[in-house]
Amino acid sequence: MRLQAKKKAEPQIELAPLIDVVFLLLIFFMVTTTFERQARLRIDLPEASEQPATLEQERLEIAISEDGRFFVDNNEVVNRSLETLKQALEKAAGSDREQPVTIRADANTPHQAVVTAMDAVNQAGFVNLSIATTPSEND
Repeated sequence: MRLQAKKKAEPQIELAPLIDVVFLLLIFFMVTTTFERQARLRIDLPEASEQPATLEQERLEIAISEDGRFFVDNNEVVNRSLETLKQALEKAAGSDREQPVTIRADANTPHQAVVTAMDAVNQAGFVNLSIATTPSEND
């Protein structure tokens, strides 16, 4: 009978399972990490006071009726075409393209009429456009 003690085997570290665990941790952190998107447009928004500023500059106003008729400074435009509206805007403003333009449309005005007015303002070369609204009664 052999009574000699068995030699203990030296412990070995298996690298294949260790590499698998490291890759799984790497994938986990890559999936759960949020990355900052550099392609987003950065906009500095203007600040507004509680009181609206009084405007000293005269505004050019385009009113659109419920049925889509255009009025430039309370004068009805002959027809509903883009070119006619553009000519009426140019005539009313003269050479001042920095003059603010306000579009006042009825709540039931067709969307196409508002888009046509915006397009005419753009093609006429105006740079300041706003759309008039009324405050909601639900607030």
